[in-house]
Amino acid sequence: MEKTAIELFAGVGGFRCGLNHVELKDGKVVEKGNWKFLWANQWEPATKSQEAYECYAKRFGEDSVSNVDIFEVDKHDIPDHTLLVGGFPCQDYSVAQTLSNSKGIEGKKGVLWWAIEQTLAIKQPSFVLLENVDRLLLSPAKQRGRDFGIMLRSFYENGYDVQWRVINAGEYGLPQKRRRTYIFAYHKSTNYYKEMQRVKDRDVIFEKGLFIQQFPIKSEYQAISETSISEYKDLKDVSDNFKCQFYNAGVMTNGGIYTVKVKSDYNLIYPLRNIREEHPVDEKYFLNDKQIEKFAFLKGSKKIPRVKPNGEPYYYCEGSMPFPDNLDAPARTMLTSESGVSRTTHVIEDFKTKKLRLLTPKECERINGFPDDWTNTGMSDKKRYFMMGNALVVGVIKKIGIELEKIIDNEKDA
Repeated sequence: MEKTAIELFAGVGGFRCGLNHVELKDGKVVEKGNWKFLWANQWEPATKSQEAYECYAKRFGEDSVSNVDIFEVDKHDIPDHTLLVGGFPCQDYSVAQTLSNSKGIEGKKGVLWWAIEQTLAIKQPSFVLLENVDRLLLSPAKQRGRDFGIMLRSFYENGYDVQWRVINAGEYGLPQKRRRTYIFAYHKSTNYYKEMQRVKDRDVIFEKGLFIQQFPIKSEYQAISETSISEYKDLKDVSDNFKCQFYNAGVMTNGGIYTVKVKSDYNLIYPLRNIREEHPVDEKYFLNDKQIEKFAFLKGSKKIPRVKPNGEPYYYCEGSMPFPDNLDAPARTMLTSESGVSRTTHVIEDFKTKKLRLLTPKECERINGFPDDWTNTGMSDKKRYFMMGNALVVGVIKKIGIELEKIIDNEKDA
């Protein structure tokens, strides 16, 4: 089976960088991996500027990525592919019956999951690898697990079984404590699907599945939940009635759901100090006395009296956090607001001067595992920070890719 892929919601190319072990040498991209990316899509609906697309196009070529609304793309025109990858926003996935029952069920307009579902239905790729925030498993608050249940039902109806894990990159020797949900689906036509059908659900998670090989976990679980998505009439029924306590590891086999709460079992820590630039850093990244004072307040513990809209007084409380950031631990989760003076912004001690400063855009790229200057394509520093706050951890995809290649190689006899 060919190692061909498409990348939806491509951003600046995190999946491709991870799967193909991408390097940047003298401004030129070197792809050391075995995956042939046939097509990608990146379109930002909220702004006229398209910096993520422009970065992807500059690094991989303008012919490699489309810059149109994914809902305007005829899914039949997408090249046939073995693997579909994508990182997409966590949104409200509720569905409603159309006016005519014969038209089936539709999602809320613009919710990006349905673009993936349409592609699955039409192209039927053998494998799917998706990334999302960890709260996906819990949303919405009033009907826990409904949104992920809708996704699992969509996979089920399109002929897929699914494995998932919430992975904190910092717990597996990578430079950032970034917790994300990774979803791996495999079609019933594959050898892998047939192989996993013969494996007990527990063993998929703890011994035989995709994630356990690169992301080891302790042998015992802390909580368990079992249910079925196949018992519901359709997606509308799931949307209206499904609830489930999803945990950070799980598997869906023939619509049956098995999910457990697990802990990582890995000892290597990647310290923040290892990503610091060692040559002199531009003065614009250093903090003045006023900024240092502001950061000290924002990151310190506080108990501030406030008043609710109904006039009732209360205290807003926050605990303290390290200031400056601990150089012997991985970076905290990087947000899109990294460049601003806020509680979540990293402040580090400079390698040469020992003065306090912000991370540089290059250091943010290192924290996510991108090549140095990957986003140095003409966009502003603020946008470069924003891109890295939105990006996935490339190292996680590299590790997953090692196991994916083994699976694909085993499909040669399919």
